[in-house]
Amino acid sequence: MEIKDLIARARVSLAMIAEISASSSSNEDTTSWLSSKTLQFPSWVTMRDRKLLETLPNAVTANVVVAKDGSGRFKSVQEAVTAAPNNTKTRYVIHVKKGVYKEKVEIGKKKKKNLMIVGDGMDATVITGSLNFIDGTSTYNSATVVVQGDGFIAQDVCFQNTAGPEKHQAVAIRVGADQTVSSRCKFDAYQDTLYAHSLHQFYRDCSITGTVDFIFGNAAMVVPNSKVIARKPMKNQNNMCTAQGRTDPNQNTGTSIQNCNVIASSDLEPVKGSFKTFLGRPWKAYSRTVYMESFLGDLINPAGWAEWNASNPFTRTLYYGEYANRGPGAGTANRVKWPGYHVIKNAAEAEKFTVAELIQGGVWLKSTGVAFTEGL
Repeated sequence: MEIKDLIARARVSLAMIAEISASSSSNEDTTSWLSSKTLQFPSWVTMRDRKLLETLPNAVTANVVVAKDGSGRFKSVQEAVTAAPNNTKTRYVIHVKKGVYKEKVEIGKKKKKNLMIVGDGMDATVITGSLNFIDGTSTYNSATVVVQGDGFIAQDVCFQNTAGPEKHQAVAIRVGADQTVSSRCKFDAYQDTLYAHSLHQFYRDCSITGTVDFIFGNAAMVVPNSKVIARKPMKNQNNMCTAQGRTDPNQNTGTSIQNCNVIASSDLEPVKGSFKTFLGRPWKAYSRTVYMESFLGDLINPAGWAEWNASNPFTRTLYYGEYANRGPGAGTANRVKWPGYHVIKNAAEAEKFTVAELIQGGVWLKSTGVAFTEGL
């Protein structure tokens, strides 16, 4: 393992020593509240990148264009990634025009850094594949898109795996890169849709759909202002929105769902009473996930959370929290009674799971943007 890899992994192992007490949360039902919050970017997103992320589709000035119809320099996304300069310190923008691109895309760890892939909209530019566990591909290798180059940005793109629920693990995207941003993107699959593998990740204004463990991994990730959409699973399956994989209590990793809408898809909505949908289950012993200031629809089972399995429940070592959520699924009276489950009332405790503290905290972060509050 390279020295820089060791340093990066040490960064995400910074200890967060806190003893968070259980209390009660607000259950006011509103869907319009979501749009009332103005959400900031992490300070490691440069001013130039902020301007790119605030640009409308088709208005970004690209270094190279990918187009199915031949109007760009390349016809495939992988060709454009391969041709991108290695180890660039400035932003390199690949515009992928409207179309369905059936290919596996790998953005290499050692060379392809600071790339931005921008499409024509999350419903217009689709990168899709169908690799899956049942047909012989491991979960890790099933991803349609693999991101390992630090500083990656995606905007206005759909990352998809069409294998379907009967094929079990089938990843749409795997991200194992530091300081990555996804904005106005769709992550569309069934089981294991978004594999937030490691390091620091930020997903804003996105749509994430799936059935089992469809947001999973051991990154420090914050997902604000997005839609978390549970789909219709296979018969006798339960939906699990998250499966966080923290393996050590000193790792400063976790999944924070903030100011989001957790809702049913159009195929699940009419039959949601026939399936149980949980906020998450613990993939590893020290799993850590928090839902904050979000709208939780009536699809959420009153218990809220599920064990990993009977032999590995992890209910004493995990940390699951809820803070100031709203909607018919946000009531905590009938939630699990595990030692590791917390209803957070104190805003100071909830701040530990915001952009400022979960994915920036500590001296490791070099701020390149203007100073502003990135909390609740």
